[in-house]
Amino acid sequence: MMQKGLLLNGKSVAAHVKERVAQQVHELNKKGIYPTLSVILVGDDPASAVYVRNKARASEKLGIRSETIRLDAATRETDLLDIIRSLNENDQTHGILVQLPLPKHINTDTIINAIHPDKDVDCFHPRNVGLLMLGQPYLLPCTPAGIVEILKHYQIDPSGKHTVILGRSNIVGKPLANMLVQKAPYANATVTVAHSRTQNIDALCRNADILVAALGVPEFVKADMVREGAVVIDVGINRVEDATSEKDYRLTGDVAFEAVKQKAAAITPVPGGVGPMTIAMLMQNTVVAAQHVSGLA
Repeated sequence: MMQKGLLLNGKSVAAHVKERVAQQVHELNKKGIYPTLSVILVGDDPASAVYVRNKARASEKLGIRSETIRLDAATRETDLLDIIRSLNENDQTHGILVQLPLPKHINTDTIINAIHPDKDVDCFHPRNVGLLMLGQPYLLPCTPAGIVEILKHYQIDPSGKHTVILGRSNIVGKPLANMLVQKAPYANATVTVAHSRTQNIDALCRNADILVAALGVPEFVKADMVREGAVVIDVGINRVEDATSEKDYRLTGDVAFEAVKQKAAAITPVPGGVGPMTIAMLMQNTVVAAQHVSGLA
């Protein structure tokens, strides 16, 4: 039986994934293939800039070539499409990532659809989403894949379990639901996706064996919403004002961590839980794309 309040350490799991990726990069290098990730950042959103910087650092440490294309916030959609088209045609570019959100004058769907699906390391392109839904994935969406990797590492098998996902975004909620319902190892779950229109959400959460919070609402999940012995995965990362902090803010998840960990069998912390896994799985996707684009897969 799992101990109460087990911390699911995403940093530790991400380190294992990165070790695997580094070895795969080494093997590709011996074949003259150098996995390369191109990241496009439009505008000067501070959070986006941090994410892009972290991706570049992770790439460098693993031997993955990384370039960041920084564009002004006023960049025209047509100019961005031209850059994507050029990267699509470049055989030396294996992965393309456009950092979201984009400025309002640029249509996000148009940009996502323009990325060649073979190089779509975010797994946002409709072709890759469709393959995921059919249980025939080429690449896996980074954050959902990171969640499943944590479950695998700690041998928490969702098979037959009721998994409640709070949030229906295209980045986390919907793709994670698609992954967990498949006839596959560390899947086969009974999945409920709840959102802002869901009625009796507290009672629904209390019925969950595995509860995933991906709403973007600080400490939305309270202790009385979690049943004893549930596994709680907190995807949220929110800045909240805190006058006692040197930065005048602190980071918190979508779960009231201190109270919920007293009831949960296992729980991810924020920071240090799901966050590190997202970048680790992006690195994994870049290697898979390099193998595929180079004709090895």
